[in-house]
Amino acid sequence: MKKITDKIPVGILGATGSVGQKFIELLQDHSWFKITALGASERSAGKLYKHAANWFQQTAIPTRIANMVVSKCEPNLPCKIVFSGLDAAVAGPIEEAFAEAGYIVISNAKNHRMSEDVPLLVPDVNPDHLSLIEKQKTKGKIVTNPNCSTTGLVMALKPLDDAFGLDKVSVVTMQALSGAGYPGVSSLDIIDNMIPYIAGEEEKMQIEVLKILGKLKDDKVDFSDLTLSAQCNRVPVINGHMESVSLSFKKSAKKEDIIKVWKEYQSEPQKLGLPFAPQPPIYYFDDPRYPQPRLHRDLGNGMAVSIGRLRECTILDYKFTVLSHNTVRGAAGGAILNAELLVAKGYYED
Repeated sequence: MKKITDKIPVGILGATGSVGQKFIELLQDHSWFKITALGASERSAGKLYKHAANWFQQTAIPTRIANMVVSKCEPNLPCKIVFSGLDAAVAGPIEEAFAEAGYIVISNAKNHRMSEDVPLLVPDVNPDHLSLIEKQKTKGKIVTNPNCSTTGLVMALKPLDDAFGLDKVSVVTMQALSGAGYPGVSSLDIIDNMIPYIAGEEEKMQIEVLKILGKLKDDKVDFSDLTLSAQCNRVPVINGHMESVSLSFKKSAKKEDIIKVWKEYQSEPQKLGLPFAPQPPIYYFDDPRYPQPRLHRDLGNGMAVSIGRLRECTILDYKFTVLSHNTVRGAAGGAILNAELLVAKGYYED
């Protein structure tokens, strides 16, 4: 693994938005990275960050960041790595311009996830897919992380797919409000209510999982052949996506074997000791009341996935519950782990 001696300068695109703020919160004391640039819309450019951002994180704005001047999202920032928290409506061409100019773009947006030469990366699940960037023709590179609801699901599925082979998966999500960004869902819509529709969410889950669990073949991803159905709901929880999963295997599996596979699972980030790698990556709870968002979303500094209620299913083979922190593991934290893997694998040069 590449040794980090001096902190690597990084920028944040969409720095005033909800994902951009989470990037700032998570990166402020990072052992490898130092924020040297903040990019946002023309409306915010030229202002001090503390005057441009409506900060709503639980921690205060870091003093150094508060007094930084916001720049336009143009590829003239004093860094080589940029984290993109841009809205999908504008992310595509901006990220492409930065990649053309030689920047490494670590994106949280959906725009390039399904591009053939762009890794859709969850380092604990498909670290080998990072090599897809070698096929990109631009001077720089683009790496993406998946939808926040996809991330927790594939973390739970990957160990099982390796051990028993996945055949069919049905997932029903109960997704936190923070996944909708800020200001998000109107209080009149969500208080005393649940919304059984999140635009595009089910479609993203149903295709992203297949790419992430796919195998590299001839410098392309051969998508997984599992059959997956997703139903997505917005619920009145601030942070933490809960998912009820039912599945069937290609090989027979006993309950104790499934739990053992989850508890023993380790992947490249854990072996490399990456700063944001959760240890363990998966927690399994025997208590049938667990996991719960308020109690377990912050395990592993928000990067671990919690699983419980494994039991036999009367339609498929087994069913269980998965919980992950959507703005940490499923968004900014996941993107930071992607950047750490990229640096550790030698794809970044000073």
